[in-house]
Amino acid sequence: MITAQPDYQQVLESIQEEVRPLLGRGHVADYIPELRKASSERFGMAVYCLDGRTFSTGDADVKFSLQSVTKLFALALAFSREGDNIWKRVGREPSGNPFNSLVQLEHERGIPRNPFINAGALVITDILVSRFVQADVAVLQFMRMLADDPTIDFDMAVAQSEQKTANRNSAIAYFMKNFGNLHNDVSEVIDTYCRQCSITMTCSELAKAGAFLAKHGTVPWTGQEILDPSSAKRLNALMLTCGTYDAAGDFAYRVGLPAKSGVGGGILALLPGEAAIAVWSPGLEANGNSLAGTYALERFTTLTSRSIF
Repeated sequence: MITAQPDYQQVLESIQEEVRPLLGRGHVADYIPELRKASSERFGMAVYCLDGRTFSTGDADVKFSLQSVTKLFALALAFSREGDNIWKRVGREPSGNPFNSLVQLEHERGIPRNPFINAGALVITDILVSRFVQADVAVLQFMRMLADDPTIDFDMAVAQSEQKTANRNSAIAYFMKNFGNLHNDVSEVIDTYCRQCSITMTCSELAKAGAFLAKHGTVPWTGQEILDPSSAKRLNALMLTCGTYDAAGDFAYRVGLPAKSGVGGGILALLPGEAAIAVWSPGLEANGNSLAGTYALERFTTLTSRSIF
């Protein structure tokens, strides 16, 4: 039984005080040179309710690089076009390995475990490259529409930095192409993927953009159906089991919400039927999830008594 809605603003302000000792801890992603510039002292959090109200605290209106959080939106766009055909080329199981691992690909003949590890995301990018003239722009426009903000854009410095350090992703892509699971030119897929990952948003924008999945596939303020409720349920399930790298089990245990994280320090979490929550803090734990962000979401579900369990 759903109880009265908590005072989200008070909850967020309380969380901001609680996370202060964690800021500055963890490690900022440094394998992409441009991401090194982010300060691990930053923290922002926002809640977008399906009735249109937004609550925020800290650096919630500071733009940051979404990185792997964009994989969720690319998947939603591809799924809206391809439906269950996607699962012929990518699985739906947790990987149990780092997000950029090649270990399982040979054993499983070029079929990635899920769409949220790098190999799976590259397959999704390949699908979009086949579907759109400029797949990265298609993802960007999709996210602009979902956030109701035409100013959202790429960070080309981040994109170029990623392209220069994309050796492992290129190896993954060539490996899958050898198995026939990548149909387009590898360099085009990699460049598209790097630009997609460079999209920047604020916590407030990200929470609003993710709200369609909290409303069972429908954009709350327009009523536009992006995915049918059954498909939205499936994406939420994948977020829960695979969305936070190989820490998904611990994240589900601690937080209890479907979520997608990125090495830029952002996490988008969903409270189905009620709200979307975005948090950002660049200091990462060992699995690549925001250290303070994960704790903040854990406290959010504890203080509000809201989770999917």
